[in-house]
Amino acid sequence: MQPANRNHPSDETTNELRALNARFIHNFVTNDVPSHDAILHPDFINIWPTGQRWDRATYLTYWATAFDPKVIVYWDVRDELITIIGNVALVRATNKHTRRRDGKEMTGMTMYTDTYLFENGAWKCIQAQLTPVAPEHEPADDTIVSIYIEGKRQERHS
Repeated sequence: MQPANRNHPSDETTNELRALNARFIHNFVTNDVPSHDAILHPDFINIWPTGQRWDRATYLTYWATAFDPKVIVYWDVRDELITIIGNVALVRATNKHTRRRDGKEMTGMTMYTDTYLFENGAWKCIQAQLTPVAPEHEPADDTIVSIYIEGKRQERHS
């Protein structure tokens, strides 16, 4: 679906990108490589919090087994912010995660920026970059968009 006006983003375009962000996260939690592959640009690159860069093929290999619901027992998306500038979109949000290892749970947050390019009639993610969030900058719970517990999406009640 092509947005009507590229210079003045519509609610429809923002909603399309919001849905892509939800799909991106769901693909991660469910290890859905084919669905994820379909939203990545051929020149996709991933940049880790350490500064390490992974090409598309390396990233997709990792994607296949990255989420283990017995290890990542809680995952949420919060503080979503979408900015559209012409045919480029920045989709930013923060993930809160609780990981269980050796009987201990550790909680932290990571902010991400996924850069999308609109070409050939579709938005494709060309870069994903992750940044750790210091506790004093963690977004509040009232900004939560979605929650997964042990790999299962939780229904949100207003």
